[in-house]
Amino acid sequence: MRRTTTAAALAAALFFAGTGCSSYTVEDCKNAIAEEHSKTNRPKECEDLSQKDYDLILSHWALKKAFNDMDKEDQDILDLYDDGSVNGSVDPE
Repeated sequence: MRRTTTAAALAAALFFAGTGCSSYTVEDCKNAIAEEHSKTNRPKECEDLSQKDYDLILSHWALKKAFNDMDKEDQDILDLYDDGSVNGSVDPE
């Protein structure tokens, strides 16, 4: 009986230790990234992501920021080169 109780307690402790992960989502990470963040300086919402996933999210953020910082005319020219018309096909949203 004592061995069974000890095993059950150990199993429960291991289960809850495994589920003690943060509750941040990829969307939380995307929303938390700002100009002060970099490849090695992650926001806390991104700490549980793999380096590959974080790099992808950070790259998307940088491209979106660069695109949104462009003049409207430059955005339209980039869109025109993308597929031959100005139709929002390059918008990184």
